[in-house]
Amino acid sequence: MTETIETTRSFKPKFSPEGLIPAIVTDQRSGDVLMFAYMNETALNETIATGIAHFWSRSRGKLWKKGEESGNLLKVIELRTDCDQDVVWIAAEVQGDGVACHTGERSCFYRRVVEPADAKNAVLEFAPLPAPKVPKV
Repeated sequence: MTETIETTRSFKPKFSPEGLIPAIVTDQRSGDVLMFAYMNETALNETIATGIAHFWSRSRGKLWKKGEESGNLLKVIELRTDCDQDVVWIAAEVQGDGVACHTGERSCFYRRVVEPADAKNAVLEFAPLPAPKVPKV
């Protein structure tokens, strides 16, 4: 059988033409999505080497060690990639105060999009993350 990107045991991340790969971060205990960011090759290598999540800040144009200033570091528990290796998923333990968002919220996804009464422009409302669904046994 010929080895393909879907069957290889080699980690060969596919970076975009800009040199970035999307990274989804979830809480390793609850499974909640905490944040989404991009990594460049340096950020990905630093994350693997240190066990602490690093990203590429597109707005600042520099490497970013998440939580370096706040103390809310993201300790990598597990790092995965998808079938074609063009995205990474980090299951992390949030250090410090346990919040992943720079606003002080536990997750960056603290608002949801809702349809307004006039049905013209969607609006945001603040909403806690939904409770995890527990399978019925």
